[in-house]
Amino acid sequence: MKLILGLGKTGVSIARFLTKQQVAFRVADNRNTPPFLSQFKSQFNTENLFLGDWKPELLNNIDEVIISPGVAQSETIVILARANNIPIISDIALFSRHAQAPIIGITGSNGKSTVTQLLGEMIANDGKKVTIGGNIGKPALDCLSDKVDYYVLELSSYQLDYTQNLELLTGVVLNITPDHLDRYPSFEHYAKSKLSLYQYCQHPVINADEPLTSTIDNAKYFGTDMPKKDSDFGTVICHGSCYILKGDDPLMDVDDMLLIGQHNIVNVLAALALGEQIGLNTDSMITTIKIFKGLEHRLEWITKKQNINYYNDSKATNAIAAITALNALIDKYKNIVLIAGGIKKQEDYSALFELIDNNISNVVLIGQSAKELGNNIYTAKVTYANSMEAAVNTASTLIDSGAILLSPACASFDMFDDFEQRGWVFKNAVLAIL
Repeated sequence: MKLILGLGKTGVSIARFLTKQQVAFRVADNRNTPPFLSQFKSQFNTENLFLGDWKPELLNNIDEVIISPGVAQSETIVILARANNIPIISDIALFSRHAQAPIIGITGSNGKSTVTQLLGEMIANDGKKVTIGGNIGKPALDCLSDKVDYYVLELSSYQLDYTQNLELLTGVVLNITPDHLDRYPSFEHYAKSKLSLYQYCQHPVINADEPLTSTIDNAKYFGTDMPKKDSDFGTVICHGSCYILKGDDPLMDVDDMLLIGQHNIVNVLAALALGEQIGLNTDSMITTIKIFKGLEHRLEWITKKQNINYYNDSKATNAIAAITALNALIDKYKNIVLIAGGIKKQEDYSALFELIDNNISNVVLIGQSAKELGNNIYTAKVTYANSMEAAVNTASTLIDSGAILLSPACASFDMFDDFEQRGWVFKNAVLAIL
């Protein structure tokens, strides 16, 4: 019998898969009312559903634990399973056992959703069938099909933590910056988790600008400098314009992209390198880049009202992501109001505070960590709001032209179900402005 730990989106997908495979299982969650409880009850018998405190009896007659990424390794049931030598695997490892098409894996602290979606669209526009999932969109097990040419999976560090066997045709660690340090003993442990992806890659792709990645002989590289090899991707500034290169050959002017910001140039380079590794047509990839609008909640342009442009970057749940978004807009707009706040991560925010004080005139803060954040901002004017609607209305009165950016640099769970709900509430508030 299998034990599914965690009744979220992933847990329900594991239950669906095991049911189709006619494999017996029980499900446990230490929350009394997990978010997907009603969905589970509508699809499955609740006889083997156990909620509340973990109990040792959960492991009776269990030959394998399939764990959701939200369940930390420090949980007592995980420790007990390891002590009893019961294998613990992720849904990704289970997916890999049954996948009948090549898998591409993408991880990183920031940018992985954008690269995953862009690569998926590149594959589709090249005339091949592709399914996108993992940490974005559908859980991996819901993606299983015999009718695809490629699977493109976004992989979180949590998923990689519980994955010991995974076959990837190609994959990339986009970048590694401090994040999720509440789940790891140190940044080094977090970095090791991300870098573990490369041990599963047949044809790896490496960011030449990421100092924590090692040199791999058969890898393809990308970075913001001139490429060192004809097969690698990079950029060059020429006559005031920035061009994307493969080797010495210019592929396109960055100004032809709909995406904005230096970070998105890097995301495009990563997608090109991955596409090259699986043999996609270069011209087809460039065409896809030129029409790609990006993802919801990721520096998403919403609208322009009364000379003010509104951007939704709710996915920015850490300081580095917020810095990236601000840098993308600072070159474009003279006046920027930043809306930030939520639950502050265990990371160094000093670079974000410095960037704000040097470039931003007004900040509107919300959420649990608002006061803590505000106490570290000295030059910019700080205003506090008790709701997203109030923050948007306040921000709209602070400038006559420019941009208002939601880039929270914090988790969302103090006020919202997740970053997506936070982004939707922001967008609705913006659209409600007269």
